[in-house]
Order: sequence, then structure tokens, then C-alpha cells
Amino acid sequence: MHWPALLFPADIRPDAMPMIRRTIPPTVIKCAVVVTPMLLWASPSVAAPEATQSIDTVWIALAAALVFFMQAGFALLESGMARSKNAINVIMKNYADVCLGSLVFCLVGFGLMFGTNPTGFWGTDHFWLNPNAQWDWTFVLFQTMFAATAATIASGTMAERTRFGGYLIAACFIMGVLYPVFGSWVWGSAYHGSGWLAQLGFIDFAGSTVVHSLGAWVALAGALVVGPRIGRFDADGKPRRIAGHNSSYVAMGGFILWLGWFGFNGGSTLAADVAIGLINLNTHLSACAGAAGALLACRLTGVKVRVEHVVNGSLGGLVGITAGCATMDPLYAIITGFVAGIVVVLGSRLLLRLKVDDVVGAIPVHGFAGAWGTLAAGLFYRGDLFSVELVVVQLTGVLVCFVWAFVGALIIYGLINAVSPLRADAQHEQRGLDITEHGEIGYPEFGSNKAYNSRTLEVIEP
Repeated sequence: MHWPALLFPADIRPDAMPMIRRTIPPTVIKCAVVVTPMLLWASPSVAAPEATQSIDTVWIALAAALVFFMQAGFALLESGMARSKNAINVIMKNYADVCLGSLVFCLVGFGLMFGTNPTGFWGTDHFWLNPNAQWDWTFVLFQTMFAATAATIASGTMAERTRFGGYLIAACFIMGVLYPVFGSWVWGSAYHGSGWLAQLGFIDFAGSTVVHSLGAWVALAGALVVGPRIGRFDADGKPRRIAGHNSSYVAMGGFILWLGWFGFNGGSTLAADVAIGLINLNTHLSACAGAAGALLACRLTGVKVRVEHVVNGSLGGLVGITAGCATMDPLYAIITGFVAGIVVVLGSRLLLRLKVDDVVGAIPVHGFAGAWGTLAAGLFYRGDLFSVELVVVQLTGVLVCFVWAFVGALIIYGLINAVSPLRADAQHEQRGLDITEHGEIGYPEFGSNKAYNSRTLEVIEP
């Protein structure tokens, strides 16, 4: 009998060792030859689920870190578009809202968003960090980063005239209630039940509407409550340009956000899957096309092409593709991003006509481009292109998000404003919120070496 060389090396094959054949019954040897390869083949498959989950965990943890790094991008972009006298205030809002908001979301918001959802409206369990399995910790981490992104969008729009304390209180309500409840309608539950928009077939893979549009509609409500900055519009209502203090920060912030988006969209697979390649390619191409669309829109409207236009155009492309990055082909991703870039430029002009002061352009970038991208996810859905039924469902989700987020934020900001004015005093706004809110300035070598009391502007010697 010939024993396969792959099963036994030449020096231990049974036919090379007569002693083994004499001491071990042939039947036992034959069984060993048959069973051993089966055991060798079966052992990896037994360990495969655990190994796969470990790889998935590593990828999602890395993606969560990339999404967290987007906070640095927001901080640079927003502070760069603000004046130097408000640089510290903008940075502090970005830093503090992710710290406080993350605690609120982990303890309360996660359960509302992803807990058991029997009604289709909100989760009813998994509050206070109460997971079922090890994987849940990874999932909580990743979703907390998403919640932080939704909350911080408003800070740029409301910059340079909003009190620090009131803003943080609102951010906690947004991450603890407003965002997770709508998120449960689309993405809930991670355990049992399903959100009512999800049951309709609403498509929002990584959050063009759930994260970005919701954050923008919150920002719109906040901008209306606090009003425009002093001097933003003249007596006739015509807008005056108020330039930011550092365009290099704006560009650097844009690049950091772009990098983070590969974790934002790619991580939304919630697995180390081969689909990540297409998702991130679509993400990149849409961002590039968004910048191209913004350039074209500027030329067609006679607007000078500035850094903020190109950066916001690419960000509009990133926001736009977030809903459909996993369900459309690259050519349609390019179209989605290109249109989004045009929407951002035209949307900014529309806000000025309506006398809405958005310091960083967050409303057109995250709101208008997010709404368009959500519709595009239904329009360009792979395998069912230009489906009227899908577009109707997508439009329903966009409108529901606007009503929920805008009205809810109006109530939140309105209540805070009734208790304590949300807007800084005119004298504080003119002096700069760095001094009046925090007692320091971002560029001390170029300014006074004195700080001021936040209430009376009384001089405080250093």
C-alpha cells in the first residue's frame, strides 16, 4: 500500500517502518490516516469565528480612532475660519463637547439608539454601559465617535457669539436624546426590533442624514436663535465678508477630515470586509469631485475661488457620498460628489440671502449636501437605478430628519436661552470670546498681556 507523502514524511511513513506495522494494527493506522487530515482541516474552522471577530474588532477600533481624529479636523477648520480673538473659544467647544457628550451618549444615548426597539421609535434597554458580549464594547466605542461628530457640527455655525456654557448644555441634549432617537429610527436596533424608517427601506449607510444633516439642522436652529454676528450684514441687509484668521488651518482641517472619513465610511461595514475597498474609493472620488464642483460653481457665479470654497466643496462631496458609498458604483459616486460641491456653493449664497450667519458653512456642507447625498443613494442604488419608490422613501427620511432635528433643537436652544442668554453680550463679542469666556487669548504675542473678567470686562492683571 502506498501512503501519501503529504501525510507522513519519508522517514516515518508506515511502509518505511515495518516495526510500526507489526506493533500497530493496520486498521488503526488506516483510520489515523483518514481522521488526521480531517482534524487538521477542522481545527482552524473551529477557531475561525473567534479569529474573525478579533480582526473585525481591530479594524473597527482603528476606524473609531480615525473618526475621533476628525474632531481635530473640525477644530482646525472652525478655528481657522473664525477670527483670532475667538480661536480658543472654538477649540474649547470642540474639545469639551466630545468629552461631555461622549459620557452622555454612552450612558443614555446608546440605549435609546441601539437598544431593543419593539415600537420602532427608540431603544428600551442597554443603558448605563450594559453590554451583552465583548463585541458590544467595540460597537459602543465606534458609535460614540459618530455621536460626537453630529454634536460638533453646530459649533462652527454658531461660533464667535455663543456662550460656552449654554452651547455645552445643548450639545449634551443633542448627543443624549435628539441624535440617538432619530438614529434609532434608521439604524436601531442592534439587538431586537427595528426602526420605522429602516422598515420602510430607508438607505443611509454611514449617516449623510442620520449624522450630518441632523447636525446641520441643529446648527440652523442655533444660528436663528443667536442671530448673526455684529457687522455681518449692513443696514440694508447686504452681507459683509468677515474673514477667518488662518486659511492654512482650514486646509489642514479639511485634509484631516478627509482622512477620518475613510474610517467613518469604511468602518460602517462593522467588519473587516472586502467591501471596504469600494466604499473608500467612492469616498475619495466623491470628495475630489466635490472640490471640482465647487470650483465650477464659483466660476459660474463670479465668486472668487478661496480656500474655504474648495475645502467645503470636498467636504460636501464626503458628506454626500456617506449615505450611498456602499451601494453605488464609482461613476455615480463622482456624480454625487460633483453635484454636492455645487450645492455647497449655491447653498452658502442662499443662506446669505436669508440673512443666516453660518461662520464655517456647516449648514450647506452637512445639511444641503447631506440631503442631496441621501436622495442620490436612492437614485443611484446599484441594481435598481432611478427607482421612484426608493427616492420617495429617501425623501421621506430627509424631511422627517429636518422636522425632528430643527424643531427639537429650536426647543432646546429656546429653553436654554430663556433661562440664561445663549448669545454673548455685544461688548464681549467685540472684545472676543477668548478673553471674556476663558480669560486667555490664542495669540498672546500679538495681543494685550491683560485678560478681562467675563462679566464686567474688568482688567485682570496676569
